[in-house]
Amino acid sequence: MNGTPLILAASVPAPSIEYRDLSPMLIVFGVAVAGVLVEAFAPRRFRYLMQLILGLGGMGVALGAVIGLRNVRETAMVGAVAIDGVSLFLQGTILVVSILGLLFLAERRADRQPILREGPGTWSLAAARGVDAFAPQAAAMPGSSDEIAATRAGVATTEVFPLTLFAVAGLMLFPASNDLLTMFIALEVLSLPLYLLCGLARRRRLLSQEAALKYFLLGAFSSAFFLYGMALLYGYAGTVRLAGIADAVTRDSSKSHTLALLGVAMLAVGLLFKIGAVPFQSWIPDVYQGAPTAVTAFMAAATKIAAVGAMLRVLYVAAPGLRNDWRPVLAAIAILTMVIGAILAITQTDMKRMLAYSSVAHAGFILTALVAANTNGISSVLFYLAVYGIGTLGAFAAVSLVRDESGDEATSLPAWAGMGRHSPWLATIFSLFLLSFAGIPLTSGFIAKFAVFEAASSSNSSYLVIVGVISSAIAAFFYIRVIVLMFFTDPPTPTPTVVSPTMTTSVVALTAATTLALGIYPQPLLDLAKHAATFTP
Repeated sequence: MNGTPLILAASVPAPSIEYRDLSPMLIVFGVAVAGVLVEAFAPRRFRYLMQLILGLGGMGVALGAVIGLRNVRETAMVGAVAIDGVSLFLQGTILVVSILGLLFLAERRADRQPILREGPGTWSLAAARGVDAFAPQAAAMPGSSDEIAATRAGVATTEVFPLTLFAVAGLMLFPASNDLLTMFIALEVLSLPLYLLCGLARRRRLLSQEAALKYFLLGAFSSAFFLYGMALLYGYAGTVRLAGIADAVTRDSSKSHTLALLGVAMLAVGLLFKIGAVPFQSWIPDVYQGAPTAVTAFMAAATKIAAVGAMLRVLYVAAPGLRNDWRPVLAAIAILTMVIGAILAITQTDMKRMLAYSSVAHAGFILTALVAANTNGISSVLFYLAVYGIGTLGAFAAVSLVRDESGDEATSLPAWAGMGRHSPWLATIFSLFLLSFAGIPLTSGFIAKFAVFEAASSSNSSYLVIVGVISSAIAAFFYIRVIVLMFFTDPPTPTPTVVSPTMTTSVVALTAATTLALGIYPQPLLDLAKHAATFTP
């Protein structure tokens, strides 16, 4: 070489970035980053309002971008992200639920703690106006002098807004991921903020921190399964692209597909954990009970929507050639999830735990339609997810309005006795949500259950419909038990207080009206779900 440097010129094409196709997710990611900058540089007294405007405005613009992409059917980022009917429908649903969830998270008038006006720095106008549901100083020990001083000074944990927006962005990317690596990144992006948010409750901090720790440990365990399954499928197919894995299964001349089946099974563990299906449901009641109720509502609705969407994409795009192998296993999981969720809900004496096991049962109902492995199954799942997300958010928001004499949420069932007498509007609306969960006609839950059962029946899975109807009957028992408790039982002494904060009450009213409207006139959403039931490989 005689000391002459060797220069290698290689032509590496730059990947194309379809900014318009990715605009809904990029907008939410951008607003989340802007929220971090607000936390770093904005004066403390302006942060709450700025974060609320940023969050609601950003997600509203992102929802408009989703609507603008309604006829797009293509892939972006070198095939890593699919923009198709399923991903756009789920992204729109997640944004609607998240906008309502952010209003619930931002509520500051539901909890009015007594504020001492003694001593310098122990009282502020912000504290007198009410506090949110989150610890004023997350790094402080529960009950410590630092936390008490922060509470008296009206300090707000406004970083919950960018954390929520990062979770929303991950939730939007999760069902749109067209390769396993992108899906894993989305899984971590949506999970890490939720781990933090679960441990930030202002009241019952130790229970909240215990819930966050359980969620983190079990979530990390499930992520490891997902990563191991991804490695197995890469070893089998030589690619992490979902369409490439499907092609490898088609080309495989052997009949066993052992490595592919193991990989799909490992992926399913990670996804079923997020869905909350049996036998991976053990974290749900503890986390739902311990987390701040606003976080529980957001997590119960949005996470299930995204996780089921990701499961749909894995099974229908990457593993359609293995359907004869995964359908019986998924059917067994659906049966166990419906039955165990319904039976365990009967034994609960806490409202949040009862709704947690109810969500487990609903996961089983959703899985019955996934077993169908046809277009009817996809459209019914999409409709069910939209209905379930809105109803669940409203039910948890209604639970947060009932307070005991110390100001804590009165979530024990005896505290709701006689609710129909001293707060008939709340008892009536909460009964509407319960009847929808039970699948009673003239509610959206009836249409959703009918759709998923019809899809299962059309695929020769009538046994799933039979088990589903029996599970629905069992579930109806504990839903109606709560209604009887509210309207036909004497109230306890002392009687809980029902608060009426503006934003939470608006969320309850909007979700209740939607639940009723979709039960009476569901056809537009059913048609939209049917039109959206397409995948772009």
